[in-house]
Amino acid sequence: MRILKVATCNLKQWAMEFENNLKNIKESIRQAKEAGAAIRLGPELEISGYGCEDHFLELDTVTHSWECLKEILVGDLTDGILCSIGMVVINGSERYNCQVLCMDRKIIMIRPKLRLANDGNYREFRWFKAWKQKYQLVDFQLPADISQAISQKSVPFGYGYVQFLDTAVAAEVCEELFSPVPPHTELALNGVEVFLNASGSHHQLRKLNLRVRALESATRTLGGVYVYSNHQGCDGGRLYYDGCSCVVLNGDVISLASQFSLKDVELVIAQVDLDKVTSQRGSVISFQQQSKGISTVKSVQVPVNLCRSLDRQVFLSSPIKLNYHCPEEEIALGPACWLWDYLRRSGASGFLLPLSGGADSSSVSAIVGSMCQLVVKEIASGNEQVKSDAVRIGCYSEGKYPTDPKEFAGRIFYTLFLGTENSSQETRNLSKKLAAEVGSKHYNLTIDTMVSPLVTFFQTLTGKLPRFTVDGGSEVENLALQNIQARMRMVIAFMLASLLPWINNKPKYHLVLSTSNVDESLRGHLTKYDCSSADLNPLGSMNKTDIWAFMRWGAVNLGYPTLAAVADAPPSAELEPIRPDYRQTDELDMGMTYEELSLYGKLRKTFRCGPMSMFKNLCCEWSSKCSPSEVAEKVKLFFHYYSINRHKMTTLTPSYYVESYSAEDNRYDLRQFLYNISWPYQFRKMDELVQKLEGNKE
Repeated sequence: MRILKVATCNLKQWAMEFENNLKNIKESIRQAKEAGAAIRLGPELEISGYGCEDHFLELDTVTHSWECLKEILVGDLTDGILCSIGMVVINGSERYNCQVLCMDRKIIMIRPKLRLANDGNYREFRWFKAWKQKYQLVDFQLPADISQAISQKSVPFGYGYVQFLDTAVAAEVCEELFSPVPPHTELALNGVEVFLNASGSHHQLRKLNLRVRALESATRTLGGVYVYSNHQGCDGGRLYYDGCSCVVLNGDVISLASQFSLKDVELVIAQVDLDKVTSQRGSVISFQQQSKGISTVKSVQVPVNLCRSLDRQVFLSSPIKLNYHCPEEEIALGPACWLWDYLRRSGASGFLLPLSGGADSSSVSAIVGSMCQLVVKEIASGNEQVKSDAVRIGCYSEGKYPTDPKEFAGRIFYTLFLGTENSSQETRNLSKKLAAEVGSKHYNLTIDTMVSPLVTFFQTLTGKLPRFTVDGGSEVENLALQNIQARMRMVIAFMLASLLPWINNKPKYHLVLSTSNVDESLRGHLTKYDCSSADLNPLGSMNKTDIWAFMRWGAVNLGYPTLAAVADAPPSAELEPIRPDYRQTDELDMGMTYEELSLYGKLRKTFRCGPMSMFKNLCCEWSSKCSPSEVAEKVKLFFHYYSINRHKMTTLTPSYYVESYSAEDNRYDLRQFLYNISWPYQFRKMDELVQKLEGNKE
């Protein structure tokens, strides 16, 4: 038997925070050595953090990465253990995303990434070059100070693997696993048994099972040990990296780390018998046949044994049962962890939320409550880093720390009901009840005395008094009166976020949380610079359907029963007067349902549909309930409002990314914000097809 023990880790790295990142890397190596592992794998670009973006173009980032690697190598950390460390490397004048394989204070090989991630949230082509010399290992001259420190002048650089005395090990970096022809296929046919995948994979609802299936399939037919490492947490941007570092043997997951956690370093260990890989491959006839004629991948020879023989203390890892979080749990945990990372690293002393008693703001309140529950739970389990951060942020006296989530929420979370004469007593009560369940310090306010002077000012200036539609006013007057209320709430929220901590003898400021969802953003059903404008938005890319489901789940599982009552209430901005025969609702205002909006969003972004393609798809989707002309009117209405409100996307609050059809302009949805709102060519083509379809029907 060839017994190999491997270690992989979730690391909570922070873009450009080299000191923190180096500390976490060192700790993970120490834990791996203490566990007796022969291999330690860390996530992609772990030294600098994955999310450095244009900082990768700065020479300082490269220089500091080498400095950190040198600090790892000059001590005894890598003695007796193979460490795969992710960092940026410049070879000649070209910048590469690399895995650096180190052992015994030396660099064995530098493996540049072959397939770069360059869609959706990823822009690797902007910063890196893909390694194209597929079967080459070139001689890379190490920087002078590194060379002197480790007494090594050069190292093999390129695509290849490391051949030890008893096994062969190769790196496969993140995106390469998901490419049409992944390197691990060819490497396996060349005799590689252990694959090390350093990744930077973000959280998206319902995505994890797809990733795990890809990891399992990598060795199900080919055989092998597939070791996967990922970042975990917010590293400074909109993404949350959701961990789940794991080890897979011959298609079965045998070790798995958490998906959502507040730990800075989480290590998982697996012990395998590599003879099982030999047996698996020997039983597949096609593997035997294909491996004979395969192109030879170059290798680096290292005269060291990684495996140990069988003894009484060996316990082999077995396949484990995977339990995936439901989407509602993912909403409760992912944004909560993201908020905690942002809060503890930003220097702020808490959060402030305008809590209207509606679905979106109530969901944000519940997510903050979930964060407080996670913090208290992690402290109870002995996490000293979380305890230290919580004591600092919550301003606890010496020897005190959070033991109750509601008490902790009362120290770091302010909620405001910013009511007007148009607000219902029902939502005011729901806001108050939910705040009490979460534990926030709640302020029940009425802001008419701040809104009415603006209306009076306009009347004095123009001699005209604007009225709501229900009182005989025009649509222009109606919208203006709503926007005055909405924007006044933003001004008050930011003022109180700055001054309430001061009043309560707390240092610094609170971060204002936004509550707009992806459907409303897509339609533009929000006021520019109202409560959608804040510091952070935990649910900015979630659709309303998922939000409603989360509230019903959270009412039971988070212990906030008021969420169920909020979910059952019809969504309303409550910016217009309530009359016996009229009450404002979101879907009436928008002219479309939230269900329709979610479908429009997926077709527009995920399936890349313009007006005509969307019309064709929906003619099929809605054939049983809508005529082609009705579908055309719906599509035209959506694109009309999408176009006239697209400029609002340029000012959206940075939001937690969770859906593939996010409308946010800044990073993900790269499209212009000035459109011809009549879409003359596209709509004309749609009308022609409507006539053809309905003519045929007749």
